[in-house]
Amino acid sequence: MDTKQLWKNCLVEIEAGISKANFSTWFKNTSILKEETGIVYVGVPNEFVRDWLKNKYHKLITKTIADTYENMRAVEYVITKIETSKQEIHKTNEIYINKELPLRDLYINPDDNLNPRYRFDSFIVGTFNELAYAASQAIIENPGTKYNPFFVYGGTGLGKTHLIQAIGNSIKEKNPNKKVHYLTLEKFATDFINSLQNNKANSFKEKYRKYDLLIIDDIQFIGKMEKIQEELFHTFNTFYENNKQIIFSSDKHPNYIPELADRLKSRFAAGMIVDISEPEYESRLAILKVKLKELGVDLEQEIIEYVAGAIQGNIRELEGSLNTIICQYRLKNKALSVSEVKNLLKNNIKPKKNVAIKDVVKTVGDYYSLEESSIYEKTRRKEIVKARQVVMYLLREDFNVSYPLIGQKLGGKDHTTVIHSYLKIKADLKNDPQLLQEIEQIRIMFK
Repeated sequence: MDTKQLWKNCLVEIEAGISKANFSTWFKNTSILKEETGIVYVGVPNEFVRDWLKNKYHKLITKTIADTYENMRAVEYVITKIETSKQEIHKTNEIYINKELPLRDLYINPDDNLNPRYRFDSFIVGTFNELAYAASQAIIENPGTKYNPFFVYGGTGLGKTHLIQAIGNSIKEKNPNKKVHYLTLEKFATDFINSLQNNKANSFKEKYRKYDLLIIDDIQFIGKMEKIQEELFHTFNTFYENNKQIIFSSDKHPNYIPELADRLKSRFAAGMIVDISEPEYESRLAILKVKLKELGVDLEQEIIEYVAGAIQGNIRELEGSLNTIICQYRLKNKALSVSEVKNLLKNNIKPKKNVAIKDVVKTVGDYYSLEESSIYEKTRRKEIVKARQVVMYLLREDFNVSYPLIGQKLGGKDHTTVIHSYLKIKADLKNDPQLLQEIEQIRIMFK
């Protein structure tokens, strides 16, 4: 493959999609160093450019290369030259330490397909993921015997891939003879279809059933793939019968994957299904501190606390905001004030969710398979009372609607009834994991 020509073609496409200033700033002195087993290594002049490309232009770069080179599996960034600017010479605080990063440190072994950077020593544990973490540690101690299969679900950017790959890396370290493999459902499906077309179905079965641990990411796309579901069902049975571990991740609970066969739902439920939700304030604070330590950057505690409080989305959004601050910090070559940080992040901070009350009622009704109108009715039917209480809880907790307005819109209820309903659901969530899963699934439907 002519990497020089490939990158030249890609730069033409990239330049057409961004401003001239940004192209000149971030893509100057970049190149494709080499390609190995589908991984394209892009050389960058320093750590600052590497971080910026990873956080701001990674999707664009990946798509542009993939459009030209169909065998691309991943893109990695490697520092090829140390450049020292005047700012770096005169700055009082060291923000980044530019280092040559050997290619072997970024190499993903095609046998297991695991990213070596996904480890538990960089995985923050909080109330949002502590159950998933505890289960993962039990699996590492006894793979194939506890929580098999292990099914992790949650929204985008919450650390699911980090968790499941860290399990694979830990099992490999503890048991070097164990055969581990990570892949996406898309890759599993593509391999299966190719095997059928080439009359190599047995080779496909042998390939995937030889592993001791199989990790399949993004399983939510399997719903309409009947043949893939059937093959996965038989693969799972083989693993289970031989005490081999299988792990899945998804953006939704298996019960809400459209057109998923009941026998697969049953298999998933036989192991352990656990969700990862958005991190709470304390976890966001810990994530920021770990990230800053990794980067060798010092920020004032007041700024860290502000970011942790203001950015309430997923971990990727949190890290993206932190990178924006660090970039400005480096360019200005001085500490930033809280007001400067607030101004810097004003476009990153999501406004308080605003939604029509009737839309919340409809969403909850759809989730529980109830007529929307029934939630407004004066009835003591258990399933309707529960749905109405969930509506009241979400309107107050997630959308900050006043108690009197909630009561008025939901059939003229007194505000004390709304308060009672809100507090009941809030209390039940502490002891009812099923209700917690239901609430999280409904929240995903709003996004």
